Amino acid sequence: MNAPLIDRYPLAFKLYPYARSADQDVATPARHPVVIVGGGPVGLAAALDLGLRGQPVVVLDDHEGVGQGSRAICFAKRTLEIAHRLGAGADMLAKGVVWQKGRVFHDRDEIFDFDLLPEAGHRCPAFINLQQPHFERFLHEAIERANAGGAQIDVRGKNRVDAMQADHTGALLDVMTPEGGYQIHADWLIACDGARSPVRDMMGLGFEGRVFEDNFLIADVKMTADFPTERWFWFEPWFKSGSSALLHKQPDDIWRIDFQLGWDIDREKELKPENVRARVDAMLGADVEYELDWCSIYTFQCRRMEKFRHGRVLFAGDSAHQVSPFGARGANSGVQDADNLAWKLDMVLRGQAPESLMDTYCQERVAAAEENILNSTRATDFLTPKSSVSKAFRDAVLSLAQEFEFARPLINSGRLSVPCVYDAHALNGEDALEGPARTRPGAPCPDAPLGNGFLLDQLGPDFTILSIGAGLEGTFDVAGQTLRVVAVTEDEAKGPIAERYLGGAASAVYLIRPDQHVAGRWPSADVAKIAVALDRATGRVTHAA
Repeated sequence: MNAPLIDRYPLAFKLYPYARSADQDVATPARHPVVIVGGGPVGLAAALDLGLRGQPVVVLDDHEGVGQGSRAICFAKRTLEIAHRLGAGADMLAKGVVWQKGRVFHDRDEIFDFDLLPEAGHRCPAFINLQQPHFERFLHEAIERANAGGAQIDVRGKNRVDAMQADHTGALLDVMTPEGGYQIHADWLIACDGARSPVRDMMGLGFEGRVFEDNFLIADVKMTADFPTERWFWFEPWFKSGSSALLHKQPDDIWRIDFQLGWDIDREKELKPENVRARVDAMLGADVEYELDWCSIYTFQCRRMEKFRHGRVLFAGDSAHQVSPFGARGANSGVQDADNLAWKLDMVLRGQAPESLMDTYCQERVAAAEENILNSTRATDFLTPKSSVSKAFRDAVLSLAQEFEFARPLINSGRLSVPCVYDAHALNGEDALEGPARTRPGAPCPDAPLGNGFLLDQLGPDFTILSIGAGLEGTFDVAGQTLRVVAVTEDEAKGPIAERYLGGAASAVYLIRPDQHVAGRWPSADVAKIAVALDRATGRVTHAA
C-alpha cells in the first residue's frame, strides 16, 4: 500500500525535473508578465491557456511532478470541454473511465438510479474517472506540444516560493531551489498552490466557512471486478463498513472506495492496512482478491476566501475555495477558475481591456464557489445529520424514495459538478431572444453536432458570433473589432442546435465569450446592440452605463 509514486504512475512522475534557470544568474530580479505558483491541474490549465494565447508564463512548483495518491478522480463534462480546447481532452477521454449513470442504495435495497447525460449530441461524456496524476500528465504533454509550436510556458520543478512582497506593480518572489535562492518579479501572480496555500498565508489572508465533524476513509484498491462503470452509493450499508459508502471505477483496474467513519476516530489506527482491509473485505467479500493501492482520511470542509483578487495577485482552485469531495466540485471548479481567468488576463495584458476586468473574475468565480459550497454543505448535512430531527427527516426520505418518486430529488449523496451560470453579472449583455433558458446570457454554451464535428470546437478562443439561420457568415465588424462568425444554416439548424439555441425562434445571433459563456443574444444581427454587449463583456463599460 502507498507504494512510491514512481512505481504506480511512472509516466507522470517528474513531469518537470529541476533545471537551472537563467533567472538564477542575473544581478537584478527578472521580470515576467505572469507567474503561477503551483503545478497541479489548475496551475497547469491556467498556464496552458495563457500560453496558447501568446502570453509568456512561468510556473513555480515545489515538487517535480505529481503529488502522492490518485486524489481527484471525477472530471466533469465542462472540464473535459475546456481540456479539449487546450489540446489535452482527447488523451484524457482515451485513458479515463467514462460514466454517466449512478445507483443509490439504502442498506441492501436500491432506491433509484440516475443518468447525468440522457441526451445525445455531445462530444464529451458527463464524467470520466481519471487519476489526478494522469490528468496532470496530459496537461503537461499539451504544454510541451504548445511550446514546440512557439508558446513560452516555463514550468520549473523544485522551485519553492519562500517569501513575497506584493504591491500595485505585482509581486516580488523569493524562490528556493536545490542550488540556492533567487528572486523574480511577477507583473501578475496567480496562486494555484492548494488548500494550504503558502501565498495566501504570506499575504495574511484566510478562509471563511465550515469544517464538518466527520471523517471519510479513501481506499483505492486494485482488483479485477465485473461491477458496472457506474457510481454506487450506499446509505447505512448492510456491510457495516461505515455510515455511508461509495464505489466507482478508475483506469488500470483501480477502484475508489469511500467509507464514512464519523468524527471521533483514531486516524492512525484507521489507516493501518489490516483495519482498512477489514472494511474492504466486509464490503467486497473475504474471498475477493485485491491489493491496497492508496489510502487517506479527509474531513469535509466548505470554505472560501472573501475575495479571489488582491491587487495583482489572483487566487484559483483550492487556494481560493474548498469543498467536500462528494460532488466532484473541487478540481472541476478550479479548472473553470482558470478558464474564466485566462482570457480576461490576456485581454488586460494586451491593453484590450481595463485592469478592472479582473474584478469580474473575482465576482463570477466567488459566485461559483458559493454555489459549490451550498451544494456541498447540503450534501454533507444529508450524509451526516446534526440532530435527531434531521436524522429522522433523512431516514424518512430514504424510506419513501423506494416507492415514491417525489422523494428521490430530496436524497443528496453529493450533487455532481455542473458549471455555474453567471446570472445577473456585470459582463452580461442583452437577452432579446425568447430562446431556451439553458443558453441565456451568463450560461455556458452546450455542445451540439455541427457539420462533421461539434459546435464547441468552433467557438473561441476569442469573442465569437454564433449565427443560426440569421444569414451571417465570415466575419462581423463591431465596436472596432472583427469577430469571426460561426454560421449555422437553416438546414443545419435542426435537432440539438435548434433545441439548445433556438427554442421556438426562427433565427438567432449569439455573442459568445472566449470561455464559451453566452454574452448576449438576439433574433437577428444588430450592430449597435452587439457593440454595447461587447463593450460590456470586455469591461470597457459598466452594467450601469
